[in-house]
Amino acid sequence: MMKITWLGQAGLLFEKNGLKIMVDPYLSDSCKALNPKSARRVPVDENVFDIKPDVIILTHNHLDHTDPETLKHFIKEDSGILVLASENAWANVRTMGGNNNYVRMHPYTEWTFKGIHFSAVKADHSDANSIGMIIDDGDKKYYVTGDTLYNRTILDDIPDDIEAVFLPVNGVGNNMNMIDAKRFSEAVGAKYTVPLHFGLFDDINGNDFECDGKVVPEFFKEIILK
Repeated sequence: MMKITWLGQAGLLFEKNGLKIMVDPYLSDSCKALNPKSARRVPVDENVFDIKPDVIILTHNHLDHTDPETLKHFIKEDSGILVLASENAWANVRTMGGNNNYVRMHPYTEWTFKGIHFSAVKADHSDANSIGMIIDDGDKKYYVTGDTLYNRTILDDIPDDIEAVFLPVNGVGNNMNMIDAKRFSEAVGAKYTVPLHFGLFDDINGNDFECDGKVVPEFFKEIILK
């Protein structure tokens, strides 16, 4: 069974059989330097820095998704991490070097690693190279949309057996609001819907998101899908 933990903002940690997959970790206060309104309101659980991910997924090159200040804790000279990154994020993160495998992902690019199949899909965001990612552990499929607006063409490429979809609901910065996120989730047909991208820079309450099968995450806690 896949264990899933919310790292805040759009960050997720998937774990199965000792394999650790980290998605879009943002564990610093880097965004505050760009905009004081983007100061983090929830402190980092520094225990996360002890995690040694096998795979890091970067859906796009915005600082709260591809943050060098965060990534330096995980991507080191000898860390040997598989990094699956969108075009712009790949150009950024590969400068960190080391013995890590930096793979540039576009929509329809696929990669298989230790029994986990990764399929990049389209996203509609202000970074034109943004992607979403479907993580298939051989038992269930999990769809991380990345930052995106509702776009019907995205839905054409999503399989009809998604266990859980993880999607933004904050409604700013070219992300879906709660109404459109609900519509998108219903179109995907996932068994569970996990709202993301709230509460770190704003007063948005994930419990205000109304959707069948919703599971509202808590910062740095396991997301229980049931």
